[in-house]
Formats: sequence, C-alpha cells, structure tokens
Amino acid sequence: MSQALRDARRYEEAMERAISPEDRPAFHLSARVSWLNDPNGFSFYGGRYHLFYQYNPYDSHWGPMHWGHAVSEDLLHWTYAPAALAPDMPYDRDGCYSGSAVTLPDGRHMLMYTGVQRVPSDNGQMRHLQTQNLAFGDGTDYQKYHKNPVIRGRDLPAGGSVYDFRDPRIIPAPHGGYWALIANDQSGEGGRILVYESSDAIHWKYGFVLAENKGRLGCMWECPDFFELDGRHVLLVSSQDMLPKGFEYHNGNGAFYLLGDFDAQARRFTEESDHTVDYGIDFYAPQTLLTSDGRRVMIGWMQNWDTCNLHTNSKPWFGQMSLPRELSVRDGVLYQRPVRELEALHSDEVIYERVELSDGAITLPGVSGRLLDLEVEVVPMGESYNRFAVRFAKNSEFYTSVSFRPHESVVKIDRKFSGSRRAIIHQRRALVEHEGGRIKLRLILDRYSAEVFVNDGRKVLSATLYTDPSADGIEFFADGAVKINVKKYRIDA
Repeated sequence: MSQALRDARRYEEAMERAISPEDRPAFHLSARVSWLNDPNGFSFYGGRYHLFYQYNPYDSHWGPMHWGHAVSEDLLHWTYAPAALAPDMPYDRDGCYSGSAVTLPDGRHMLMYTGVQRVPSDNGQMRHLQTQNLAFGDGTDYQKYHKNPVIRGRDLPAGGSVYDFRDPRIIPAPHGGYWALIANDQSGEGGRILVYESSDAIHWKYGFVLAENKGRLGCMWECPDFFELDGRHVLLVSSQDMLPKGFEYHNGNGAFYLLGDFDAQARRFTEESDHTVDYGIDFYAPQTLLTSDGRRVMIGWMQNWDTCNLHTNSKPWFGQMSLPRELSVRDGVLYQRPVRELEALHSDEVIYERVELSDGAITLPGVSGRLLDLEVEVVPMGESYNRFAVRFAKNSEFYTSVSFRPHESVVKIDRKFSGSRRAIIHQRRALVEHEGGRIKLRLILDRYSAEVFVNDGRKVLSATLYTDPSADGIEFFADGAVKINVKKYRIDA
C-alpha cells in the first residue's frame, strides 16, 4: 500500500468521528468525509453491493481525486470501507478518475479507472493526459496493475483527444469476453462513446464507435453505461454544456439517455429517441448494475456542477448519491422507481382517501416528517383546477414545493424558500402526460434531499435541500377544486 493511500485512510478514519449520524442523510450515501461526486464501480461482489465514488478526502471541495468506498447489503444502509485508490503513480499522479468494476473468473474484484497526469500540450498549456488503468482486489484492498496504463492515447482512433478520454465502463460482450465503453472527445464533433474489446479484461484493443455526438447534445460526453432492458437498448451518458431543447436538458451539465436497438453482429446502435434522465436540479453521472434477481438498478450523484462549490470550507462533508432506482422501459420511455428494498423500512402508515381541497391549503394529521415516503394522487372535482402543490420541509419560515399546473402539463420543483442564501438554481420543470388533471406524485424525503417520482416514475425530479431537518411540516394546496388520495410512510432508517 502506498503512503498516499495510507495517509488518506488515516485521515478519513480520524475525521469521520467528528460527523454524527444525525448530520448525514439517513438512507442516501454521502461522503465519508469532505468531497464526493460521481459513483464508480457500482457492483455486487462477495455477497454485498459495492459503491465507490470520486473522492477528495482532504477538502469539502473538488480536488485530487481518490476513490472512496462503501458497502451495503440492501442498497440503503451503507458502511464505509477504507479508501480504495489514491493518486500515487506517475500515470495517475493528478487524480484517479471515474470507472467501473467487474468480478473476474478467478474471483478477484477488478477496478478500471481513468488516471490523470498534468502535462504540457502542444501549445504549452498544461492539460490532463488521460489513460485507462486497472486495480485488483478482494473487496477491501486493491493493488494497481504493474503494467498500467492498459489503454492510452496511442490506442485511440483518428481524431480522438488524449485529454478527454475517460470513465471506462466494463460490460459483458454479447458473444463472450468484455467490452469497455470509454468517453472521448472528437475534435470539432464533441463527445463520442468508444468500445474497446478484451477476452480477459486486462488486454484491450479498440473496437468501434457506439454513438457520437456530432454537436447535437452538449459538448464532451462522460460516464457512459449501456444495457438491454425490456427488449430495448439504453445508453446512459452525462454531457457537458448542453443547450435546452423544449423541456429537456435544462441543467447545462446533465444526464440523458438514448433509447434504441443494437445489432451486435453489425456493431451498430440505432437511436430512436433521447431524453433527460432526471428533470430536477441535482443529478449527474448515473451508473447501473444488474442485481442477482435480474433488476437493473441505477444510482447517480445527487448534485449539480453549477451549484456545488458555494459551500464553506468548514462543511465536514459534501455530496450524496441519489436513491437507487429500479429501471424499466415502457412506451419508449425509461421509467424509474425507488428500489423495492425501501418498503422494508416503512412504518407508521397513514392513509387518506378522497380528501376534498378547494382554493386553499390544508394539513393532514399524521402527515409530516423529513424521513418519509409520501404518495399523492390528485383528481379534479368538476372542471379542471389551475394548480396543485405539496409544500414540504416546512416551518413558519421555510419550505420546498412540488407543484402541477394541468393547463400547462408542467410539474415543477421549487426550493427558493428552502433557506438558501445564494442566488443559485432553485427551480426545474418537467412536461408530463395526464388525463384531465389526474396525476400521481411519489415524494421520497431524506434529511437533505427530495426525489419526486411522477406517474409511477415516468418522470423524476431530484433536488438537494438546505433546510434544517427540524422543518418537517407538509401542506397541500389547490387553486381550484380537487380530491386527493394520500398514503404516507415514515422511513425507519
């Protein structure tokens, strides 16, 4: 073990003691200490789920990237493991960037990641030279491969940038062996996803281009994932500097998916549609795994790059993951629902049916809290109403809301009154389908986040919250007349 990794492990173990469990999310993974961003190496190994993450253990702001590490048996209760990787070799001296994990036939857990070293470019400017590297381990300790890097600039096809070449995602190849999807910038065209091939996951050669941007969805693409689901193929990508397209891609740097069909023989992915993954404020760099019972589960970094550097240095941790979500494809759309393991944490059931609400706000006895799973079905009374809203994390001064305007077919999450003292992003909207104003909202609240699943997960809006957890009121509001069915569970995490 290198001195850099040993130092990181000592530091995180000592500094973690200063953070009480009550000052963290209850069932969302947060940084062990200091800074967390992209999920890495999301996998099942040794009877447990493993989730690594981009990690700066020494500062609550982005910095020299390590790999943090946590393990779980249910995807909701996470135990921190020692940091897995530190930037301690010439090829990764300026950061161990994102990647993935796979279990090898010999039982070893293998990590594949991007190493970064700052070097002078042709014009004299310092740039991040990026290569792909391996580390082998037992679920706790990992040893970097002595022949790293295993994929480097000389292995790129024509036009590829050696400075934007990252985030390897290993998947099983259709006819045996392994593929590694790697994001790369193509001069003048923006991002593309390259596929490299290997029979043993160690020796790699360039294969083909899976998808390319051609200037249509932002600039550089990052963090790819690719899988078959419900008879279709899904390519997940996170993109930098996207322009809005209708109600899509309002986050600048955000995650989208391409839905289509893949011909493995011809090595051709035929795209049919593209959509935002999460229409809220905070979501990036999702990664998936396939559970032993066949579920495709996705987790993402629940944060926005444009708002993530405004906190003070005194904050002991920054960054959390989204709730793991089960994916399905229906009617040409990627549906998301909270993992079913969440239901085992339900208690204190409260149900209301056909509650009438007209031109005003009400509270319902027993419906409050900041650790809860809340389902609301809205049905118009007579003619359609103008607006419905749920205001949560509420006290006499602060609240966050999710609202629906049926005449516009728009759901909006709004945290401008949540206690933030910064002029940052506070609202996001999604266009939703409905029948005459009928809509279903499922709201998952943790101490520092809200995730809204609309119409059984056809659209999702996620946001981090700034309100003190003691603000736990919930209020229902209508402009017009509606009936609401409400089901609330406390989450005992």
